[in-house]
Amino acid sequence: MNQPKTPPELRTLPRWIFASRWLQAPLYIGLIVAQAVYVWQFWVELIHLIGITATKGTTESEIMLVVLGLIDVVMISNLLVMVIVGGWETFVSRLELDQHPDEPEWLSHVNAGMLKVKLATAIIGISSIHLLKTFINAPAYDEKTLMWQTIIHCAFLLSALSIAWTERLTAKHGSEH
Repeated sequence: MNQPKTPPELRTLPRWIFASRWLQAPLYIGLIVAQAVYVWQFWVELIHLIGITATKGTTESEIMLVVLGLIDVVMISNLLVMVIVGGWETFVSRLELDQHPDEPEWLSHVNAGMLKVKLATAIIGISSIHLLKTFINAPAYDEKTLMWQTIIHCAFLLSALSIAWTERLTAKHGSEH
């Protein structure tokens, strides 16, 4: 039986809709620029760390706070890489990194759901660093600030667990069909 042909004007619209994914390219380029800013920030903080360690009277807590700041910058940079690489691969176009020796292991099985779980986990890590910095420097904060930072961190944690649980249910349900 002959299938009726789709009118040409309808085939053009889906092509335009599909091509619209390239509108995200400037967003990912902007994130690459933001990552360059974080690289600059890391070096500024590292030079600051070297400067304060050369100063007599610097406490271990002061050094630890700067080091935690460096770790925070690295974790945010890692988050940016996940969003840039994973988002591009998932939503824009294939990166065609097969057989490339530097291809990240996680990229081979990334999808929108897995990317959300990885991002949520990274946000928890970043929040943990912020919370640790706050607790190390707790005398500088009032109880209300400490409480709210802890509550917000717990909210991130619950959100990430919910996202992971939902993703697991979705993947399990998808594999049954």
